[in-house]
Amino acid sequence: MTTRPDHATGPYANYTREEWDRLADRTPLPLTQADIDRIASLGDPIDMREVDAIYRPLSALLQLYVDGRRRTAHERRSFLGDSSATDTPFVIGIAGSVAVGKSTVARLLQLLLSRWSHTPRVDLVTTDGFLYPNAVLESRGILARKGFPESYDRQALIDFLSAVKSGAPSLEVPVYSHVVYDIVEGETLSVRSPDILIVEGLNVLQPPRTRPGSVSVAVSDYFDFSIYVDAEEAHIEQWYVDRFLELRRTAFSREDSFFRTYAGLTDVEAETTARMVWSAINLPNLRDNIAPTRERATMIFKKDASHRVESLLLRKD
Repeated sequence: MTTRPDHATGPYANYTREEWDRLADRTPLPLTQADIDRIASLGDPIDMREVDAIYRPLSALLQLYVDGRRRTAHERRSFLGDSSATDTPFVIGIAGSVAVGKSTVARLLQLLLSRWSHTPRVDLVTTDGFLYPNAVLESRGILARKGFPESYDRQALIDFLSAVKSGAPSLEVPVYSHVVYDIVEGETLSVRSPDILIVEGLNVLQPPRTRPGSVSVAVSDYFDFSIYVDAEEAHIEQWYVDRFLELRRTAFSREDSFFRTYAGLTDVEAETTARMVWSAINLPNLRDNIAPTRERATMIFKKDASHRVESLLLRKD
């Protein structure tokens, strides 16, 4: 296989879908269509062909990264004469816009990587659990900016990842409900010494915040590998609208739904509302905060209008 370095990709090697697909024969695909159907995200179609062409080679590549870090850690401990230390989780970050398909990427990788014999425990955490509760957002006047960097308890997320990388045997993560649109009080997700931890969220590749006299740490400082899921703005907007229309018929109609008032909208009203929310909130967040972090990723997926990954960029070093 040949890669084509050029000024547009800079430190990245660019692979077309066809070039990447040729790597699939080098590794098994331990999934069935039933597996894929169970984890497909709402409005983000995925099928066996996509998994075979894109995710099978990616899972094998990630295993190389995991094995490489383990070998380095073992050799470092041997050199230092440290027999007490153990391997800490390999952490993968997944970033991108609302509705771009991050959740599907995360769940597919979780399932694929957990089928490898030497990484059976793969946990998935979304940064939604680190959003401030609605009461806090309201008190700060930023409830309408939920999903923007300032709406997250960034320090709590960094503390969690620091504990993961310190080898903490058991950690609890807050749980967020998209139905009630808030943190679920008293409910947590347990993370117990996984082989691999996947962290998925809008702003996980944000650079560190600089304050005079303070130590600046970024969430991505704790990542061993990261993926940015990219697509044209117009495609993402349409996916967001499609998802909104589907949610209006499903989750929004629940009695406990925060968005229950949207359930009775007509198709035209629902589409108008979705495009208004996209233009007022999600598009500015994408342009100002999310898209600028694209080149901080180890790998970039570029999707076409049908959600198919059409090309991949991988850092050369």
